[in-house]
Amino acid sequence: MQPASISYRNPGYPAQLRERLGDAAPDQLTTLGNLDLLALPKTGLFCSARCPGNVILSAYDQAARWRDAGRCIISGFHSPVEQECLRILLRGTPPIILCPARALPRRIPAEWQTPLADGRLLILSGFTAAEKRVTVELATRRNALVAALADEVCFAHITPGGQSDLLTHRLTEWRMPFSTLEKA
Repeated sequence: MQPASISYRNPGYPAQLRERLGDAAPDQLTTLGNLDLLALPKTGLFCSARCPGNVILSAYDQAARWRDAGRCIISGFHSPVEQECLRILLRGTPPIILCPARALPRRIPAEWQTPLADGRLLILSGFTAAEKRVTVELATRRNALVAALADEVCFAHITPGGQSDLLTHRLTEWRMPFSTLEKA
């Protein structure tokens, strides 16, 4: 399986990226896996890096429900909670879209190879091959990309004043539904 590129001008470029991100939409997407997953209804998953224990358990339970329901989940799967949710999702057969905050990985982890071969995993990057390390700026741009591609968003935890908190303002502007697993 070889990576593919989709230019901003290509008819296959996701229209919602242009609509929601405007000039901030990536000029090109690099992908590996099943592009048809982009057409599915998608839930974006976000969680701040630091997360209370009771929310961690709620996130894992929610990931198992999504896995069992076959819901397509899109995320950077970067924070510790998001990484564990990815492991839970990979134990089932739901479609998954993984968006790193850098270029596509050169080596594909063993646990991703079967889902890629089965057509239920898409790795999608809005960054050039020169972007090899995750930075706060790249993570912020990646989170906007994930949110723009999603149909709804679920936050496991939002740190007040953090990047996820800022993202909720953007979702409100887009009139996109979002929820949190935290109890008020």
